Amino acid sequence: MGITLKQSKRSSVIRLEGAIDIAAAAELKILLLRACGSGKEVRVALDGATDLDVSAVQLIWAARRSAEGAGVAFTLSGAVPDCVSSALGYAGLKQFLVPLDAS
Repeated sequence: MGITLKQSKRSSVIRLEGAIDIAAAAELKILLLRACGSGKEVRVALDGATDLDVSAVQLIWAARRSAEGAGVAFTLSGAVPDCVSSALGYAGLKQFLVPLDAS
């Protein structure tokens, strides 16, 4: 399990690795707040995630809404693993993957 934040002049990229669950929720929240507060484009890279539990999905969803409300671009990047896509589908959040920046 791992969550990292890399910031550049133009964007903040949060990379998720492994299973992101309630044990990682506090760290994920802090990094999402930091990224969204920077005023730069926020990207959440999901390609390294093996599982997202409901707490992770809720935090990312809330951060996305907050960023968009503040006029900050927020995208998901990388190929979404099937298990993560399925989990979002079962939760009724398949639309959460749109728009998906495949870079």
